This record gives sequence, structure tokens and C-alpha cells, in this order.
Amino acid sequence: MPCYLHQNSNWLQNVSAVIAKECLFFRYIVRIITNFISIKIKNKNMKSNKNVIIPLVLIPFWYIMYVNLQPVTDWLIDTVLGMTKGSHLTEALRFFIFEFPKVLMLLVLIIFFVGILRSYFTAERTRKALEGRKTFTGNIMASMLGIVTPFCSCSAIPLFLGFVESGVPLGVTFSFLIAAPMINEVAVILLYGLFGWKVAAIYIGTGLTIAITAGWIIGKLKLEHWVEDWVYATKLGEGEGEEGKITFSQRIRMGYDAVKDIVGKVWLYVALGILVGAGAHGYVPAEFMASFMGKDVWYAVPLSVLFGIPLYSNAAGIVPIVSVLIEKGASLGTALAFMMSVIALSLPEMIILRKVLKLPLILTFIAIVGGGIMIVGFLFNWIF
Repeated sequence: MPCYLHQNSNWLQNVSAVIAKECLFFRYIVRIITNFISIKIKNKNMKSNKNVIIPLVLIPFWYIMYVNLQPVTDWLIDTVLGMTKGSHLTEALRFFIFEFPKVLMLLVLIIFFVGILRSYFTAERTRKALEGRKTFTGNIMASMLGIVTPFCSCSAIPLFLGFVESGVPLGVTFSFLIAAPMINEVAVILLYGLFGWKVAAIYIGTGLTIAITAGWIIGKLKLEHWVEDWVYATKLGEGEGEEGKITFSQRIRMGYDAVKDIVGKVWLYVALGILVGAGAHGYVPAEFMASFMGKDVWYAVPLSVLFGIPLYSNAAGIVPIVSVLIEKGASLGTALAFMMSVIALSLPEMIILRKVLKLPLILTFIAIVGGGIMIVGFLFNWIF
């Protein structure tokens, strides 16, 4: 027993040091919580403030768990399991045990706040905001709204019909349909957690550029005759109308619901993606990926896009794999091009959109977006 305590004393000291270092931070958090509660109790009853108080109490616990993930992982692998450092199995397991909870924790925190933000952006409000918008200005607004508006492939047709029936130009509608699935909060969170804020910012910037430019080009080509005839004859009525006033406590409840819904749907994809990434991290030689996805391979970008278009995966499944591709020698531009093609040009969404779009328009859409993704891939391979 004393020997075991001695072996683990360094880790315990490190954890204690981190906790001590953050004491001042927690003192301020507790003071804010105390002041907040005392003010709110005077104005409203405790039951209505429960949704607001709980996240303020839980955030410090989230923080201390997050900053200690790496030392806990190393202690578990090296001391508790006693695995050999540097072996393929050890490093693969270390990758999975560290990355899986790290990504889930980031998802929970940021999706909670994005869920609150999204309570201000319903599909009906988005549709009304884009009514009467002309090209380019409308493309920019549609792309920005696509980031914060709830969207999935199953909602592609209702949104498309609603936009067209409201008089939203075809190109503006496509800017929204490109940006919404590609620049979603799951992709941004995963990229930030695995690569850092610079790569996440690059992805957001290039994704917006593709959405705006592709939508603008489609608008200029005047391809409305390639929309199915029944679409323009459809009348959806006035829609859901403007919802009643929502309290901030209710918006926080929407944040809880967003976490439950989105994390509940994607956690398995995250686990599978990180599991595949862990295997590649531990066993795939760096030279293998560099041989056909490196920046010096001229055909790497178009091959990655062509390979990615027919595949289907959401961001939760593809980002962990992309992180390992880069680690093993794939260039940043090639990896981002592969990821964008998988997410933005998913086969299920193309099949669903076939119900409202004629095949020539779908092929034009794939060609324009795919071409934009390849330009991004070549550009970043050249820069980096």
C-alpha cells in the first residue's frame, strides 16, 4: 500500500497543483453564482431559475475535469495498466481514452450554448429574413444563417420548398443548403478540439466562401428551369407563424434539449471515428499516407474529393479520421478537401434533393461545390 501511494504521489501532486492554481478562478465563479442567485430570488421564485443556476454550478466541474484529462489518461495507461510506452497498442489506446471524453465534453458545452443561440433562429424566421434578398447580399446572409439554423438532410425539402415559395432566389437557397450541413457546430467543435482554433477558423472561412460563391454562381446561371415543375406550384401557406415570447429560462431548457438530442445522435459516430483514428494513430506508418495524400502528390486533392463525394458520414465520424490522416502525413489542404466533400456533398442529401431538383441541376451543384472544394485544397497545400 505505501509503495503504491509512493508511485502515484507525483500524479496526485500534479492534480493538486492544478486545483490550487485554479482556486482563484473558482472563487470568482462562486462569487458570481452567489450574487446571481441572490438577485434572482428577489425577482422570481427558485423553481423558474433552476435552469439558469444549474449550468453556472456545473461549469467549474466541467473545467477541472477538462484540464486534467491528459494527466488522468497518462496515469491510467502508464501506472494503473502498466502498459509499455511507445508500443502500437499503448499509443492507440492512449489516443482513444484521451480524445473520446475530450471531444464529448466540448460537444456538451458548446452545443448547450449553440442551442440557446438557435432558439432565436427558427426556420420560419430564417425564411422571412431571406425573402426578397437579391444575389450576393442574399448569398452572404443565407450562408451566415445556415450556420446557426437547425438543419439536417431530412429537412432539406421542406426548407427548399419554403424558400422558393417565399420568393427566395435559387442561388440564395443553395448558399443556405451548402452552409447549413457543412459549417455546423459539431464540425467546428471537433476541429477545434483536435486541431486548434486556427484550423477551425480556416474551415469556417473556406466553408463560407464556398457556400457564398457556389450559390452566387448557381444564381447567375439562371437554372430555375431545372427545378421540378411541381415545386413552383406548391403553396405552403403562412408557415408556423411567429412564436410567443420565450423566457431566458426556457431558452436554457432548449440548450439542454439540444445537448440531449445532438449528443445522443452523434456520440456513437464520435466513438467509431476516434476508434478508427486510434487504430491509424498506433499502427499506420506516416510514410503510407504521405505517399498518396501528401502535398507533393498533384492528384491528391481531386482524388480525395472524388472519393469523398459518394461516401456518407457526418462531421462526428469523419473529423477524428481526418486528424489522424494529417498526423500520418496527409497535407492539410487534401484532408480538408476530403472532409468537406464527405459532409457537404453527402449521397443521402443528393437523393432527397432529387425529389425537388432535376438531375442536371444536382450534377451542376456537385460540380460547382466540388470545384470550389478542390480550389480550397490546392490553395492550402500551396500555403502550408
